[in-house]
Amino acid sequence: MGAARGLLICWDKRSLEIVDWEEGQYSLSCRFKNVEDGVVWVFTGVYGPFTKEERECLWEELGAVRGIWDEPWCLGGDFNSTLFQRERSRQGRITPTMRRFAHIIDDLGLVDLPLQGGVFTWRGGLNNQTWARLDRFLVSPSWLDQFSGVIQRRLPRPISDHFPILLEGGGLRRGPSPFRGTASYRLAAKMKELKQKLKAWNREVFGNLEGNKSAALQQVDYWDRVESERRLSLEEIDLKKEAKESYKKWVLLEESHWRQLSREVWLKEGDKNTGFFHRMANAHRNNNSLDGIKIDGVWLVEEYEVREGIANAYQQRLSEDLGWKADIERIQLDQISQQEAENLEIPFSENEIHSALMEMSGDKAPGPDGFTMAFWQSC
Repeated sequence: MGAARGLLICWDKRSLEIVDWEEGQYSLSCRFKNVEDGVVWVFTGVYGPFTKEERECLWEELGAVRGIWDEPWCLGGDFNSTLFQRERSRQGRITPTMRRFAHIIDDLGLVDLPLQGGVFTWRGGLNNQTWARLDRFLVSPSWLDQFSGVIQRRLPRPISDHFPILLEGGGLRRGPSPFRGTASYRLAAKMKELKQKLKAWNREVFGNLEGNKSAALQQVDYWDRVESERRLSLEEIDLKKEAKESYKKWVLLEESHWRQLSREVWLKEGDKNTGFFHRMANAHRNNNSLDGIKIDGVWLVEEYEVREGIANAYQQRLSEDLGWKADIERIQLDQISQQEAENLEIPFSENEIHSALMEMSGDKAPGPDGFTMAFWQSC
């Protein structure tokens, strides 16, 4: 979902197969089939309009979707409507819009799942002092029968005026990565004994990218929750801004980290393609792994067998035959002059070394010390 009523629905082809889809003015509906069990269900993304007349068009679209397909149904998005008085910071009275929204939910036979992690999903209005729950997931009872144990959770809001809403059903935890210098370490500092200090820094700070990003996001979420209950002081507003800047910093470092690992230099940092970089890095790792090797028709899989097999194969192919050798002494070959020969043996100048260093790609060829060329170029 994005600006100007944009709607975007993405899915993992390993888990879902799209069967059909319908596009409305304020909604986009996809009919999916689970790859694992073949269950067919419907998801509708919603971007609710503001005016009463346009909102009626949205309700008609949703009714049409229900009329076309009767499979388990899940809807999600910005409905631009609240359901109860408590879903607005200035509660006021029950409005006709609330009654109409409740009637639509009841008429379509949908369930409004409880929201965990907060009460409101949007902040705006005059001086950003208005809070409301405009975003939600609605599901049919048959959808709940197919997908039990689902939680609707409000996530921290680092940038947008809307909180992300997650329909959660599980997750994947990853451990920290070992130290390896990347393009995000562009520090203009002297190199003496710096590697050990950077290792310690990586272990305590940079190496825990996910943990630091999560901590910054928790700080943003904390100030959002405080602000939903009362106005922030000037000092607290500054602290909230610092938390957002910290979160942004860790996100950019993560993107730079995965970009260097993926070696996809044609993509620029900041394109928010961390997932792509992650897949590319894993692909490079898979391509560089050697699980076994076939030599003279025999498969070798044990590590010591592979090492010895490769060494023996090259020794056999590259060993010199001490027998007959070709004699080329009588062949007339072009020769370089004595001066040219001496020039070839002149040591490289400092300027030549510096020029070659600066022309190298910053993300390429890290040496055994773990530093990329970008690190040395910035010194």
